Amino acid sequence: MNILLFGATGRVGNHLIKLAAESSHLYTLFVRSPAKLASPLPPNMRLFQGNAVEKRDVHKALQGQDGVISCLSTDKNNVLSAFTPILCEGMAEQGIKRVITVGTAGILQSRSEPGTFRFLSKESKRKTTIAAQDHLSVYNTFRKTNLDWTIICPTYLPEGEITGLARYEKDMLPIDGSRVTTGDTAAFTYHEFFNQAFVRTRVGLAE
Repeated sequence: MNILLFGATGRVGNHLIKLAAESSHLYTLFVRSPAKLASPLPPNMRLFQGNAVEKRDVHKALQGQDGVISCLSTDKNNVLSAFTPILCEGMAEQGIKRVITVGTAGILQSRSEPGTFRFLSKESKRKTTIAAQDHLSVYNTFRKTNLDWTIICPTYLPEGEITGLARYEKDMLPIDGSRVTTGDTAAFTYHEFFNQAFVRTRVGLAE
């Protein structure tokens, strides 16, 4: 497969590159600042320099791709709100169906308050909802499409390697989940892209 990866220079993206480097698939790393990537790139990867909120860049990068993995994070300037509609439009135009993104546990369903997003419930410890609202826009946009989408929703995300201890649950955060490493998040995202066990839904992730 030819797979387009957004957010390769981020904390989860760095771990994804390590996993992807060992596969037979071909990856295009969409980055704004190539200097942030380790050099040289693995032989099954190529670089595409562009801006994720520029339609021309995103649509060009999508050409010839079979699927998309996005680890883009919010920057408090609504980058995800701008990026996701551009991505979905380009995927639809080119007949690409599979997309998986890394979101936040805040947009999962509250366990204590049914019908409420966690970031709006008493379960949340957030002082501001700006980032969660940006991630929520991804979920709302995907729901209006015919894409085979999945949103991985980790809770508190400290830097760390793959431990194999991550638990998961559809639409909700696993009970008593308080953290999950960037490595475990990358590993679950990577394998779910291919396994497609949670298509058109959110997945809560925690240790």
